Amino acid sequence: MNIEDKVIEIITREQHLEDGVVKPDSTFAELGIDSLDGVNILFALEQEFKIDIPDSIAQNMRSVSQVVDALTRVIEGRDVSDLVAMAKADSSAPSS
Repeated sequence: MNIEDKVIEIITREQHLEDGVVKPDSTFAELGIDSLDGVNILFALEQEFKIDIPDSIAQNMRSVSQVVDALTRVIEGRDVSDLVAMAKADSSAPSS
């Protein structure tokens, strides 16, 4: 099972959603995930992958694809600083 499949499985389980509801392009807003849900998902991901996700990344995750990208980078030991900048830019952009 790859990272994306595992992330989808964990979000589905933690949110008690039907299989197939969580897609790679799903946003947390679409899935009804609030900040408390996000913390629970974060703990489950950290436990499953046996890693620590930096707070600066965790606070700005807003979609399944962002979680997958961040986890992949953390697991591979790559720099994640650009993810913080992108997530902050996305969250400050006016919604239409």
